[in-house]
Amino acid sequence: MYRVILASALLLAGSAALSKDSYRERQEARDRTELAKALDGFTAGKPTSCIDPRRINETQRIGDTIIYKASRRELYVNDTGGGCFGLRNGDAIVTKSYTGQLCRGDIVTTVDLPARIPSGSCAFGDFIPYRK
Repeated sequence: MYRVILASALLLAGSAALSKDSYRERQEARDRTELAKALDGFTAGKPTSCIDPRRINETQRIGDTIIYKASRRELYVNDTGGGCFGLRNGDAIVTKSYTGQLCRGDIVTTVDLPARIPSGSCAFGDFIPYRK
């Protein structure tokens, strides 16, 4: 009896792990597709370390990537590399800037506003400009 219970528990744990991995793979594939669609028609430029947040009109989040739109013809893409779990949930993005710009290495914190609870943190990478 003990063997049957142990075997069932191991089988259940293994299938749960496989399900979680396949979910993550599907989500990453969706993110790649959505990012490709958002960047369709744009050409990547040379990465830059900082951008001026006063030029940003709109922000879009796709997985661990934040797209800062300066205009219809210019946007900046930043891959945070993970850790900002609230990006996917639509939590607020809070940044601390000591230079008046958003720069590589600045810490990004996501906050669940109704609960006022931080949901993750990560750092900016390079900002890649895209232009039409």
